[in-house]
Amino acid sequence: MVFADPGEARARAQGVLDSDPTPWRASVAHQVIGIWQRDWGDLRIALHHLRRARDLAARAQAPDREGDILATLGVALVHSGRTRQGLEALERGVAVSSGHTRARVLFRRAYASWVLGRHREALEDVRKAIPVLRQADDVIWTARALTLRATVHLALGAVDRAEADFTAAHAQWDTTGQEHDKADVVESRGLAAFRSGDIPLALRLLDEAEERYAKLGTPSFMLYIRRCEVLMAAGLAPEALAEADTATGALDGIGGQSTRKAELLLVAARAARLAGDPHTAIARAALAVRLFAGQRRSWWETHARLVLIEARVAAGRRSGRLVADAAAVAERLASFGAPAAPEASLLAGRIALSLGWTADAERHLAVAARSRHSGPPLARMTGWAAQALRARAAGSGRGVLEACRRGLDVLDDHRMTLGASELRARATEQGAELAALAQQASLDSGSPRRLLMWSERWRATVLSTPPTRPPADPALLGNLTAFREIAARAEEARSDGRPIPALEREQRRLEREIRSRTLHMRGDAPGDGDRFDVGRLLERLGEVRLVELAVLDGRVQVLLCGQGRVRRFEAGLLADAETEAEHVQAGLRRLAHPGAEARLPVVEAMGRRLEELLLGPAAAHLGSGPVVVVPPGRLHRVPWALLPSLRERVLSVSPSASSWLRAHETEPPPGGRHVLVRGPGLATGGAEVPELADRYGRPTLLEHEDARVPRVLEELDGAALAHIAAHGTFRADSPLFSALRMADGPLIVHDFERLDRSPYRIILSSCDTARLASVGADELLGLVTALLPLGTAGVVASSAPVNDHAVVPLMLALHKGLSAGLSLAEALRDARASLPGDALHQATGWAFTAFGAA
Repeated sequence: MVFADPGEARARAQGVLDSDPTPWRASVAHQVIGIWQRDWGDLRIALHHLRRARDLAARAQAPDREGDILATLGVALVHSGRTRQGLEALERGVAVSSGHTRARVLFRRAYASWVLGRHREALEDVRKAIPVLRQADDVIWTARALTLRATVHLALGAVDRAEADFTAAHAQWDTTGQEHDKADVVESRGLAAFRSGDIPLALRLLDEAEERYAKLGTPSFMLYIRRCEVLMAAGLAPEALAEADTATGALDGIGGQSTRKAELLLVAARAARLAGDPHTAIARAALAVRLFAGQRRSWWETHARLVLIEARVAAGRRSGRLVADAAAVAERLASFGAPAAPEASLLAGRIALSLGWTADAERHLAVAARSRHSGPPLARMTGWAAQALRARAAGSGRGVLEACRRGLDVLDDHRMTLGASELRARATEQGAELAALAQQASLDSGSPRRLLMWSERWRATVLSTPPTRPPADPALLGNLTAFREIAARAEEARSDGRPIPALEREQRRLEREIRSRTLHMRGDAPGDGDRFDVGRLLERLGEVRLVELAVLDGRVQVLLCGQGRVRRFEAGLLADAETEAEHVQAGLRRLAHPGAEARLPVVEAMGRRLEELLLGPAAAHLGSGPVVVVPPGRLHRVPWALLPSLRERVLSVSPSASSWLRAHETEPPPGGRHVLVRGPGLATGGAEVPELADRYGRPTLLEHEDARVPRVLEELDGAALAHIAAHGTFRADSPLFSALRMADGPLIVHDFERLDRSPYRIILSSCDTARLASVGADELLGLVTALLPLGTAGVVASSAPVNDHAVVPLMLALHKGLSAGLSLAEALRDARASLPGDALHQATGWAFTAFGAA
């Protein structure tokens, strides 16, 4: 009962102890309480009850009863870090028990071996136990044994064997009422899905397991560990670190298992390293190494040593000692049959290369490269990275490019299994090294065309195909509606000066629910077969010049495309450009308020410095025609119209050259429907909207109570032109919750992704609507990038705070140009020129950017 209804089992056990039981009955009750405390409570209390149970069983002269308790006690001792005592108790349990009970004891010893990382010993014991349990028709313990064997198979990388055992166990569990065991097998199947590369399914199963555990009131710290692993693979390392640290605190708070604490420290170390915090990673990993060593868990200790070395390298350390340490870890992992062995060999090879030890590097990289042809996607990526480094060390540019192509193809296929645009974007981080190696090889070859091709190969890939449309999930739709209502109530309370902590907590809870359900979506699009073609781009450009900025070794390389050729120019350092861009943003914020006219010359001077850093000598070769700028993700906040050579011309921005091509070739929808939306709370009341309604004759006008999210989405779908005057909010912490404020609450990016086709042209006349979060290798998440893959060919949006009153004349002038048949970029150029020359209006014009090609 303790794994079917844990709370009831504990209560009934206490009731037995309160009724003056016989030693035999008392031993059962103490064992039940011991199991409950061991798995979900305080280990010290668990050990007290289990030792009492053992003594009572001995007094009752019941060898099988004593053997069963010794097995439970042995597992508890192992979890407390007393490995030698735990194994001795398990050995004694095997010796004193017989038959069916002995098979159950063998299962517990196999479980302890799995905890210790002794996988072959675990398989040996569980294989002995299963036939006896089956012969006794012991469904529950047979299912447990199959689940454990599947979990051990996963640790050894045998995913197919694991799935077969999980399927067999699942069929048996369905015939029982063992609710905790059922939750455990759902959790384990989530791990299997992760090991096979199916991240959405893994997240869904782990969330389902968590719901089952919550109903039983039995926290599973192993679940937190597994979810952290999946989050890291999904590119969500900061979230994994926060979850691991929270779980560690909760475990310490109840005096829980020290084995789980060591494992949580290990995943926290890995997450910190992936999140770019090597010093936290070193601290967590070093503590994990000490705990695993004290627990005599060599398999785990070796994995922790791998993370410790990786963190030290990330912190800038390089030495022959680290090469030797990484090689020793790789050898030990290989002896365990651990799938992480190639990672350690790759690490040893990388360090050796950085020291100039080419012979040592080749030896280690050759071992790592063997994994490129088999296993889950990330293991094959490791192999191709090793192969690319081997080729670079050998001076083979062609070999580097071939290895990078093959590795990125693997990641492409993996990325397309992900339905959520956020996961697709973050997954690209795993290909960043291959993309950088290919770009460097292209630069070394002296071919600007090749450098352009490889710069495009891994840029803004999340925009290459439409995101998977969210399912018609009633729970998701209900959460979105509830989120809007709570957010609107919080905004109203905030305006009235009323406290809102309860509303904010509920809003965060709903955000977690929405995001969780979105991350469960599987990709339904095939791999991208439409590879970027430089010749096609040059043909489509015509008189347009496309300026793509690539960053290699921290320096901006300018690729100027037009007139049938690609030329390369070298500009400044990316870090300097980022700093200057932040200063410009601060300057524009000041200019958005009256009385800051004295800052205008300062901001203009910043624009000149930015041009020097970002375009360098290429600025003199732009010609007189339209320009398309394709910046890297980290420069998405640059107000490009501020740069002197771009200020007076037709200018648009695109996340990638491929994205510009798709926008250029997108046909407008039939019907030419116009939609005007006016949200609440604007300083001007969206003053341009009534005038635009008169200009366009009979547009769809949504304002006041009509400007509610469901109606707005309905009208936006398939429109030719949409103009939305609404407060914009950018969420750096969660960019897909960036929003436009409607009458019933926020219209968020998740809502836009429900459109069949977003408007062909869309104008967002509010602050910060063009702000984006840079994630993954070179991806951007935000309102603009949500629209581009859904059929929008052109967007006008702001990358800085703007003055509502100054926006009105800019928008009216912009629409005047559109009515005359101009493109968004042409109309925006003319609108800027028509504004008064004061600082307020000039800054407003610079803050807005045309994206795409419409």
